[in-house]
Amino acid sequence: MKEIKITTEYIKLDQFLKLSGCVNNGGEAKILINEGHASVNGEKETRRGRKLKPGDMVKFMEKDFMVR
Repeated sequence: MKEIKITTEYIKLDQFLKLSGCVNNGGEAKILINEGHASVNGEKETRRGRKLKPGDMVKFMEKDFMVR
């Protein structure tokens, strides 16, 4: 599991995927999230604007991340 540190109170899921290097741009993130490739804290997530806070666990395309 890779830890990704944020410097704000929260980060949106699509921005997090860009920060972590999983996608190249917001358009790619939007498509992959809508197709159901992301889960947050063990639940499938299709909202690209989902707010992630430190301690949240993200799974995307078989990769696991923790928001720090």
